[in-house]
Amino acid sequence: MPKMKTHRSAAKRYKVTASGKILRRQAGKGHLLAHKSMARKKRLSGMVEVFEGNVALITKELPYIKYSR
Repeated sequence: MPKMKTHRSAAKRYKVTASGKILRRQAGKGHLLAHKSMARKKRLSGMVEVFEGNVALITKELPYIKYSR
C-alpha cells in the first residue's frame, strides 16, 4: 500500500497540543488593520481551538497527527 500524504497547507495552518486539541489562527488579522481598534487586534492575535464540527475534516488532511513541539 502507498503511504498517505499530509496536506501541506493544513500542516502549516494548524497546530496540535499535547492533549490532542487542534488550534488555528483567528481570521481578520491579515490586512486592513488601520481602522481596527487595538483591542480588537489584540483579541484576534491568539490561537483558538478548532470547532468540533470541523475536526473530522482536518484530521483527514493530517493523517499522521501527533502534536506540535
